[in-house]
Amino acid sequence: MAKQKGANLLPKLTETEQDLLSHIQDGYELKTDSLGGNPVLRRLKDNEEIRPMSANRNTIKAMERHGLISPGKGRDALTIVWRLTKKRN
Repeated sequence: MAKQKGANLLPKLTETEQDLLSHIQDGYELKTDSLGGNPVLRRLKDNEEIRPMSANRNTIKAMERHGLISPGKGRDALTIVWRLTKKRN
């Protein structure tokens, strides 16, 4: 029998999730409020901020559930800075 190679595939992502991931990979920082809402992308080199219109709390939760991002500590006590998780082998 042939082995199936389905376990290591990335989960199917929505267009919004793909957009957020590509921005994070391009040097943007993803910040939300303490509840995970109001996502803001901030470019670190010039502090340009983007508020993605189609992203919301559920988008952030789905990305965390898929293991793509993990919460970090923000500068302000009421913000969360999200980081990409390390790639799995």
